Amino acid sequence: MNSEELVLSDAQRRTIYALSTPPGKAGVAVVRISGPDAMEVWAQMVRTLSGTKEGKKRRVPVPWKMERCRLVDPLTEEVLDDGLVVFFKGPRSFTTEDVVELHIHSGRAIISAVLSAISRLPFCRLAEPGEFTRRAFEGGRLDLTQVEGLKDLIDAETDGQRKAALRAVGGTARVRFEELRQEIIKCLALVEALIDFGEGEEIEEGVFEQARTRAERLRGRIKAILSDNRRGEIVRSGVRLAIFGPPNAGKSSLLNFFAQREAAIVTHIPGTTRDVLELELDIGGLLVIVADTAGLRKTEDVVEAIGVRRAEDAVRQADVSLLVLSLPDIIQDSPSGPTISAHITSLLEKSAYILLNKSDLVPPSTLKAVETVIRETFPDTPQWTASLANGEGTTDFLQGFATALQTRYNLLEDQGTLNAPLITHARHRTHLESALLFLDAFLEASAEDIVLGAEELRYAAQAVGKISGLIDVEDILDVVFRDFCIGK
Repeated sequence: MNSEELVLSDAQRRTIYALSTPPGKAGVAVVRISGPDAMEVWAQMVRTLSGTKEGKKRRVPVPWKMERCRLVDPLTEEVLDDGLVVFFKGPRSFTTEDVVELHIHSGRAIISAVLSAISRLPFCRLAEPGEFTRRAFEGGRLDLTQVEGLKDLIDAETDGQRKAALRAVGGTARVRFEELRQEIIKCLALVEALIDFGEGEEIEEGVFEQARTRAERLRGRIKAILSDNRRGEIVRSGVRLAIFGPPNAGKSSLLNFFAQREAAIVTHIPGTTRDVLELELDIGGLLVIVADTAGLRKTEDVVEAIGVRRAEDAVRQADVSLLVLSLPDIIQDSPSGPTISAHITSLLEKSAYILLNKSDLVPPSTLKAVETVIRETFPDTPQWTASLANGEGTTDFLQGFATALQTRYNLLEDQGTLNAPLITHARHRTHLESALLFLDAFLEASAEDIVLGAEELRYAAQAVGKISGLIDVEDILDVVFRDFCIGK
């Protein structure tokens, strides 16, 4: 068998290709090719147009310059499309390799013909999901936090998610996590020097105490990062909001108001909602998973009782909750003043808000008195008054509630500040918690156990390094890249 008959395996075909834009009808589709033979794809399929009708081969394209071209089948020279092409010379490309991008018309037949033509080149293979981004990581273009930020940016549905993802892509997390790792390494260097030389002429006194002081400061910084109430993770995955309250207070009407459509059945009959109904909505730039729950009351109805238990569970598991009260009902139940059942107030957490509904059914003088009593009873709980039936006060409520959520999750602050959430994925928290345990172990070690203490510091540095992928993290790479689409 001669060399021309040899068939390369997928592992040997280092040049990859894929459609980088979503499939379907559109103006333009982009096919990306990356690897050592990207230029050979150009040579065999691209015919640049230089003011003549006939395309010309050009083996040395101008890097980073978009050119009009004809794409041809490498075997038959049949014209497949008239499009644009650009060459990115490595390492100044996304993957750090030579990259060719074909900008073609986004018809299904054209895309299929171009991909089929590339597949017949023996040195190319179809990219795996996330493989372009993985090559960018392996080439040092991105670290793991930036890779995760890129995926989050692609998936972002709200302004809050977009901002958080852009911080990660821009390297904010990378810089701060690397600062932590370098501080641990400096601490380790002091201990290693003490192990190698001991305190004497070469090493000043108090080195071990200096290392302990540094470790104490590091411990405080990591604990501060961890005590963020999961703000970054919640912004990325969505704020869980539970709407709760007594029957017929307007909970389903509120869900419909948020959704701007009839998402839930609304009737005057108490107990209409029997189960938890969830919708994903954009409120104030945050992805909010809103749960409409059954009215909370004692009931002999078996099905309704199950709904009440599920409502209680939803409130306890929510990130924030919104208590909806019917003004006429809380006034009618007690002539001496508004009352709320102990069952309901027991579910009011620090993360709760109150909406006094049906303001159109209460005289203004009574309304003001009720608002005062509720405010005095729950001084730390923000409240609004509105009528979901006629829209009175709903604009102020929506703006106020959105601002309250933005404040809670720091969306109103300058996104470049140090107060911006640093942890956006559960694995970040896991690695930082591990680093904290190793630092605690070092701080508990005595000067006689300095060798063991150094090992704890080494483990702490490795734990932080795993967040950015600055050390061997092969075991988590597949988890990070598997959710990318092919072509990214």
